[in-house]
Amino acid sequence: MSLNNKQIRFLRAQAHSLKPVVIIGGNGLTDGVINEINQALDDHELIKVRVNADDRDDKAAMITEICKQTEATPVQTIGHIGIFFRRNKKKPRIEIPKKL
Repeated sequence: MSLNNKQIRFLRAQAHSLKPVVIIGGNGLTDGVINEINQALDDHELIKVRVNADDRDDKAAMITEICKQTEATPVQTIGHIGIFFRRNKKKPRIEIPKKL
């Protein structure tokens, strides 16, 4: 899903008060972690994920891999926190502004 700047600003504002629902630990990005992220995206559509990686390149690679494997759209990355959005096709919860 492609988002414009207005939609990204809206989603960032919605995510501001959220706490990370998934924390990626020392084992990295395992199948179990991907399953938890998929479940959280199905339930909430907009989630925060804490990526505990020491190296900036490793963190960026994990965020890219999360987007690839879950088909989520990255909204923002700040420090160790990544914000992801994926619309629930059966039961949408978040009404984002239309594209301009």
